Order: sequence, then structure tokens, then C-alpha cells
Amino acid sequence: MMIGRSAFLTMLILLILSAWVLPADAQLDRLRKPTKKDGEAGKGDDAPMAVIPVGEFWMGVDGTIGLEDERPRHKVWLDVFSMDLYEVTTRRYARFLAATGHMPPWLWDSVKLDLHGERPVVGVNWEDADAYCHWAGKRLPTEAEWEKAARGTDERAYPWGNQTPTADLANFAVGARFSYSQVLMPVGHYGKALSPFGLYDMAGNVWEWVQDWYDGAYYERSPERNPAGPEQGQFKVLRGGSWSELPKYLLTYGRFKLLPNTRNSYTGFRCAKTVTSDQ
Repeated sequence: MMIGRSAFLTMLILLILSAWVLPADAQLDRLRKPTKKDGEAGKGDDAPMAVIPVGEFWMGVDGTIGLEDERPRHKVWLDVFSMDLYEVTTRRYARFLAATGHMPPWLWDSVKLDLHGERPVVGVNWEDADAYCHWAGKRLPTEAEWEKAARGTDERAYPWGNQTPTADLANFAVGARFSYSQVLMPVGHYGKALSPFGLYDMAGNVWEWVQDWYDGAYYERSPERNPAGPEQGQFKVLRGGSWSELPKYLLTYGRFKLLPNTRNSYTGFRCAKTVTSDQ
């Protein structure tokens, strides 16, 4: 049977396009190759980490500033630990899903790794974040560890210092934009805004789950050494602010809470690790 020239060209174009539209599993396989921030596949996540030295710092704020649950200002001693330099990326999380069969995050069907691979994974609840960190041989940071890693020992208001947030320092709300694919920035994008220990994106982009249960009065009775939050609670703590928040939520001492089963387009995480004497 003869095929007309126009029909032939149409079929050829469709064949070419179909080669680009891979099934979801094939797309993940093709794009799951490591990048500079990904490390080697098959060895946990092998993400770069910063060592946060042993010692004390001031956590929270005094009565003249901040919200009630950010008070009182109190001294905390932490053992040495390490924390991921970057928020966990969508590409890293895809490897975790492939290795474990864990349930994909909310919005995962709309993820395209070519476009979103280096952006922080979102749509993950606390249990998802905890499972990933354990798979990677790590854990979620405590709230105190997160604050020290973001704030250092000089009580700065933001990871980069005390300068009010601007568009070249963090990803935060400057208007009503709702598609996460448009508002999330690649991890490490804000190179001028490192924390005192060299961590990226500790303010804005995505809220970050931490280990602790939330208690608004916990600082009043928090232990001085290695606090890890109350033993139980209804909400989990998040830190750092996100692309959907105003600058006031980007403060290093700011606290936020969500139910641990919450999934949304503005919450992600990073992992921490206890440093032992033989490491």
C-alpha cells in the first residue's frame, strides 16, 4: 500500500516524538546517573557533608524579639556531627525510590528529572524524610543541630549574617506563584548565602523537616547538652522557611510545625550524621 508524502512525514514526526516521551520508569533509569552533587549510585546517597564542631552556642532569642516559642535564649552544647551541604535533591530521591520501592512523593507524576533533578525533593512527609536518611546511613538533624548549622556561634539572624533577605541571597515569596516547578531553585544556587559552616539554602527554597516533636514551651526546660526535643507530640518541627514564605520566616531561630504525615510543595529535608571517634 502506498503512503502519501504528507502522511509519511506525519508518521516520521510521531516516531521521533515517541522516542522522547519515555515511560516513567525508563525516564528514571535514563536520568539516574550521578552528577557532581549526587555521588555514586548504590552507596547510599554519598552526599557532601560539613562537619559541625563540638561546642556550645546560643539557641533561640531573648524576650525583646521573636515569637513566644522561640524563647528563651538559652545555651546549648552539641557533640560534633555532620550535615548535608545541600537539601536532598529530586534526583537523589529517585535513587532511593528505585532501591527501596518506597511510595513516591505527592506530585511525583509531574516530576521531570531533566528539569527538576537538581531541585530539592518536595511532597515528602516526615516519615518519608526519615526513611530516606536511614537508607543513606544517616538521620534527620535535631532542631538544635539544625539551628547551630544555620546560625553558627555569633547569633546571626540569617545564615549569611544579619542582612535582610534579597533575591540574590534566598528563594522566598515575592508574589503569588503556585507551581512548584517554577518556584523551586536548584540546590546550591545561592552561593553568596552560605551558613557559617558552608551549608547552602538554610533559608528559603523549602522548609526542612527535623527530628524533633514540636513543643512551644520546650526551650523553658530543654537540656543543655544535645537536646532532641520531647519524647512525643502531635506535630514535627520544620526549619528554614521556603519559596512560599515572607522574609520573616527565614530567620535562623524561626520555628514552624506540621503534622508528620503532611505532604506539600514547599517542604523537603536534609540529613545529618553522628560523628564517632573512629571517623
